[in-house]
Amino acid sequence: MSPEPMAAVQEQAHSQNVPLCVDLDGTLIRSDLLIESALALLAKNPLLIFAMIVWLLRGKAYLKQEIACRVEVDASTLPYNQALIEWLQDQRPLRPIILCTASDSRLARSVAAHVGLFSDVLASDGERNLSGRNKAAELVARYGERGFDYVGNASVDLAVWKHAHAAIVIAPTLALAKAAAKVSTVERVFHTPKASLRAWLKALRVHQWIKNVLVFLPLLASHRVLDVIALSHTTIAFLCFGLCASSVYLTNDLLDLSADRQHNRKRNRPFAAGTLPLASGPVVAAALLIAGLALAWQISHIFFGVLISYFLLTTAYSVRLKRVMMLDVVVLAMLYTTRILAGAAALHTRPSFWLLAFSMFIFLSLAMIKRYTELLAAQKAGKVKASGRGYDVEDIPLIQSLGGSSGYLAVLVLALYIDSTAGEALYRHPHYLWMLCPLLLYWISRTWAIAHRGIMHDDPVIFAVMDNVSRVLLALAAIIVAVSI
Repeated sequence: MSPEPMAAVQEQAHSQNVPLCVDLDGTLIRSDLLIESALALLAKNPLLIFAMIVWLLRGKAYLKQEIACRVEVDASTLPYNQALIEWLQDQRPLRPIILCTASDSRLARSVAAHVGLFSDVLASDGERNLSGRNKAAELVARYGERGFDYVGNASVDLAVWKHAHAAIVIAPTLALAKAAAKVSTVERVFHTPKASLRAWLKALRVHQWIKNVLVFLPLLASHRVLDVIALSHTTIAFLCFGLCASSVYLTNDLLDLSADRQHNRKRNRPFAAGTLPLASGPVVAAALLIAGLALAWQISHIFFGVLISYFLLTTAYSVRLKRVMMLDVVVLAMLYTTRILAGAAALHTRPSFWLLAFSMFIFLSLAMIKRYTELLAAQKAGKVKASGRGYDVEDIPLIQSLGGSSGYLAVLVLALYIDSTAGEALYRHPHYLWMLCPLLLYWISRTWAIAHRGIMHDDPVIFAVMDNVSRVLLALAAIIVAVSI
């Protein structure tokens, strides 16, 4: 055999005997267990942020240990790097594979037990943070200089690759692979997708901004559409609510990772699926909130106060209230109604009692549809509870009854408004408005029938926007209102 093939065979044989050490965060999983566990703990009790600061003063390893003692991360739902796992499965018969991570040992061993490919686990232990140089020193002490291969994904891993026999790089760009090649032999590169604009737009749920059109209702109800100043203020109010809502959506997704991953559709959300880095979530959420509040301050102090109230209420909903039976749907209805209050504040006018009453009942009905749909999905999946909610599948008939009644009460409020002095003062032909009642009765009944059949979108507001029948009914309602003015 010639010298070159012989050398290749010897190198392959040597590689097969070299232990393969695998990083966890950003490598084996497309997430970060420290951030995940910290967010899970904050979801339980936001005030523990102050305890985390105290723990961090005693070192990062101590912080990780204290958090890991208080939360459980479901290893079965984490976003794993499937391409890497398939390669590790091929490597397992050839050499020992060791999970080597800066995450706390409690969480790391849970992941290792689920994956079932590792012969040993090296992790932070509360005293030493096994990252960078500490990780390199531990691996050299165990396996010797150039005595191991290492799989990593970040610049901090360069300190480990410097002492490794070979580097296996998990990277969204070639920059890290080139840096690794300067300190070690790059054996393989697994390319991971970069955080795309499409993923960010999905996480910000820009399509959900359609809900903020409610801020325009006071403008329409007061017949001031042609008032340029009023229209501009309302448009800015719409933008403020969009920025604030996107901030809350990001926060909600970050705090609800575990529940989202158990949901058929929500598990594909960017943070739950690992397509966006968790560390960037809080930064972007804070920036959006600051921008929204800064714009709100320019409109009026009252509008600013309403927006702050909306943010606090929706944050409370995300952290705790959405898990409280019945209170969650009332809060959802209040959040929609708050948008109408904000529209009135942007115009410096007093909100209409009739509009607020109608809003509370109609959106309480839609919130009930949302929970009803989730419970039906849970029932079909053989579950007894909706994940992350305070309801059992046994509550389905109750939710259906209350939700339908609330929708019909909205029709009653509309009928009473048409016959009131307030309606007569704004419309020259208020009797034409009576035609709105059968349209609304039909829409509410049809929407609940669709939900009952189990084919409703899990967000009924989005359904109303996308549904062709709903669009036709809205157009007819607009014509009726225009004729009545």
